[in-house]
Amino acid sequence: MILVNTDYITGKELETIKVVKGSVIQAKHLGKDISALFKTIVGGELKGYSDMINEARAKATKIMVGEAEKLEADAIVNIRYASSTVMQGAAEVLVYGTAVKFK
Repeated sequence: MILVNTDYITGKELETIKVVKGSVIQAKHLGKDISALFKTIVGGELKGYSDMINEARAKATKIMVGEAEKLEADAIVNIRYASSTVMQGAAEVLVYGTAVKFK
């Protein structure tokens, strides 16, 4: 499966199937949330939260790819990611793109 954030793939003619998406809401362990609170006082990367978002992004992408595979797509173009805070220590990651077949 080819994944790109452009609306084309060089050298390929594309046939649009439909928009596919993946969404995950991920929460952080309370202990890591408390250590992140201390980190906000002294500054620096909140590694626990970076890891949480990266993990959620990977899961959401896998869900989107699974949806495209069910449609027998060859690629997903114009991929976009969005995230939002659901509550303290939890975030949603949404990924969407257009599933396409090669002509």
